[in-house]
Amino acid sequence: MDVGYAAIFQNPTTTRSDHEVYQRDLRLAEMAVQKLGFDSIWGVEHHFTDYTMCPDVTQFLSYCAGRCPTAQLGSMVIVLPWHDPMRVAEEIAMLDNMSDGRFILGMGRGLGRVEFEGFGVDQNDSREYFMEAADMIIKGLETGYCEYDGRLIKQARRDIRPRPFKSFKGRTYAAAVSPESFEIMARLGAGVLVIPQKPWETTVKELAAYRDFFQKQNGAPAPAPIIASWVFCDEDAGRAEAQARKYIGGYWGTVVKHYEMVGDHFSKLKGYETYREIQARSSRPGGVDEMIEFFMSIQVWGTPQMCYDKIVNVLDKTHGGSFVGVFSYAGMPWDTAEHNLRLFSQQVLPALKRLNKRPLLNLAA
Repeated sequence: MDVGYAAIFQNPTTTRSDHEVYQRDLRLAEMAVQKLGFDSIWGVEHHFTDYTMCPDVTQFLSYCAGRCPTAQLGSMVIVLPWHDPMRVAEEIAMLDNMSDGRFILGMGRGLGRVEFEGFGVDQNDSREYFMEAADMIIKGLETGYCEYDGRLIKQARRDIRPRPFKSFKGRTYAAAVSPESFEIMARLGAGVLVIPQKPWETTVKELAAYRDFFQKQNGAPAPAPIIASWVFCDEDAGRAEAQARKYIGGYWGTVVKHYEMVGDHFSKLKGYETYREIQARSSRPGGVDEMIEFFMSIQVWGTPQMCYDKIVNVLDKTHGGSFVGVFSYAGMPWDTAEHNLRLFSQQVLPALKRLNKRPLLNLAA
């Protein structure tokens, strides 16, 4: 089974420079695949705040491609409404050519109001723009050219150069949260990247419906989902829980701030019905604390055995094919993040890699 490392470059404290965060998180990412046995490196796109300081995922992954010559490279995700899709197709093809076909494409439609407003993009159009852009990009990567005549996207036929040299079928994913998004992914022929935000029983039901719809639409089984999670691993169960509460809970605090989870603006936007419910719960008295408890309950923390058992349980329930962990976040001290990563790699990673799951990429293809 493939196991990935995600670098998110958070800087929610005033004690570090952005430069220090980059140097340290780059070191951890390189360590994960070059020394500790992780299969892939993942980047997450965000803009304008200290929530996640990676405004260009393909640039980050291009660096990783050179530093880590055997690692798979995943975008978690490229947010399509913030980009010209022709440029995205070119950047994807360029990275895949440079890395000799090691890129795993993950796409999303975005959530943060600060980011949509910063780019002057109407968030009400995000779902429709995502669908048009994803459709154009996915087709373009197979044909070698982009051409589109949608309501929001108009693209004259132009070649993608460097030309895509290898199919992206089976290695194209999208983040999905709402039931509507799962159906869109199936229609596009894309796999699902699950970033936990809902009760697992809800996600399991939606994935089952997605698999059925995918089979009907595409005449083939859906790719196994990629499961992501925030991880805190420690030898002592009590210490692991206390640290998870501090840092995984602290991460949720950055979510509340960046996405403005206390408020009501999602109720005024098209296509964000699932987030209206999350925002409504967070905005109740004590709601943020309740959401911290809930968010902790769906992440991976504990002793190595507890972490392994939680991951296997989720993979079994979701029919997941791979796991991506976030190990450095919420201002966690660097030595704590490194211990978290090393302990996981020593005592959890070997057992996970023995699991019989479909690989993300067949690099010999």
